Amino acid sequence: MAHIVIIGAGLGGLPMAYEMRDHARPEDRITVIAKDRLFHFVPSNPWVAVHWRTRKDIEFDPAATLARLDIGFIPVAAARVLPEANAVELVDGQRIDYDYLIVATGPRLAFDEVPGLGPQGGHTQSICHVEHAAAAERVWQAFVADPGPVVVGAVQGASCFGPAYEFSMILETDLRRRKIRDQVPMTFVTSEPYIGHLGLGGVGDSKGMMESMFRSRHIKWICNAKVDKVEAGVMHVIEHDEDGKEKRRHELPFKYSMMLPAFKGVEAVSGIEGLVNPRGFVLIDAHQRNPTFRNVFAVGVCVAIPPVEATPIPTGTPKTGYMIESMVSATARNIRALLDGKEPSEKATWNAVCLADFGDSGAAFVALPQIPPRNVNWVSEGKWVHLAKLAFEKYFLHKMKNGTTEPIYEKILLNAAGLNKLRQK
Repeated sequence: MAHIVIIGAGLGGLPMAYEMRDHARPEDRITVIAKDRLFHFVPSNPWVAVHWRTRKDIEFDPAATLARLDIGFIPVAAARVLPEANAVELVDGQRIDYDYLIVATGPRLAFDEVPGLGPQGGHTQSICHVEHAAAAERVWQAFVADPGPVVVGAVQGASCFGPAYEFSMILETDLRRRKIRDQVPMTFVTSEPYIGHLGLGGVGDSKGMMESMFRSRHIKWICNAKVDKVEAGVMHVIEHDEDGKEKRRHELPFKYSMMLPAFKGVEAVSGIEGLVNPRGFVLIDAHQRNPTFRNVFAVGVCVAIPPVEATPIPTGTPKTGYMIESMVSATARNIRALLDGKEPSEKATWNAVCLADFGDSGAAFVALPQIPPRNVNWVSEGKWVHLAKLAFEKYFLHKMKNGTTEPIYEKILLNAAGLNKLRQK
């Protein structure tokens, strides 16, 4: 019998638990450790922040489902991973031993790297967690009663740019519906070298498409931007040229702002030599396995992935839903191989697939593989993307509540017929 421990119960951790149950032997124990008792569907956070959803719509307690599948659940945060001892210490003093460990924690949000950034002690909002989104919604309700300038974007070192684009468009749509769009100047601030870069070097003509959409919605933008500091009502931004030299300084007034932070690895693994890189992301080989501690695997945003390309201001590489799903499947199969006395052979598919909702339309991005040159390099915009994301939200929540592991991304977006249909739209 082996004890397989998973740290994290989010978009990577909960599917990992279900798929590991499918692949483990009947006698193997699986335990999930999570700092939050409730699962929430992160892609819907932008909707929560404008009250198109409530947090109750997108979160649930997975304890009953995990128990039905004979998966242990400890809703207590991990304090420290002890890889030499094959153990995890929890913040309440518990010590959990493991035979195999899967790190699926997601990131630590590095608001502290920019003075005045973030919802806790800072002056900007966040949609990275449902708690932040619910707080942002309260601020939004006060804002629409007394509107003014809006600044949205992603700071230097950020890697998840899609939600920033989504949120800027969702805000713009909500303002039009309220008939107060004319009272709200909007500016998009990003560390990307150009609009639509997305941390991926662009996907199809994402640059032209996103610039056109911003122009038609009267959203100004500043690229190659480093946020120097944020004060109450003012964001100090340094714009750079293509060589990384300072070009212009901006003082952007705002009454409402949401800026995505850079990510780091969580404290439980930070600084462990051989396990993580200097930013605290878990080092893995082609089989999701740590090269130093061979019984430790990692999936999701906590994984170390190098940038797609060097940019004047640092940008990271996003980990999209399909990529995480692929990591989960490969990890489950590789651990089963080890349980059977074999060597891991499964590799994750490093492809990027994203459905970005823009309020009343949306954009789909498909990059196969993620790093250019690509076999598929495609982007499309339309109301169908908005509808597809609504359907996906309901499907994914249903899947998580029922403990199933059907690979929805692969079935819907990555088979040849599906891609042909998407190209024809």
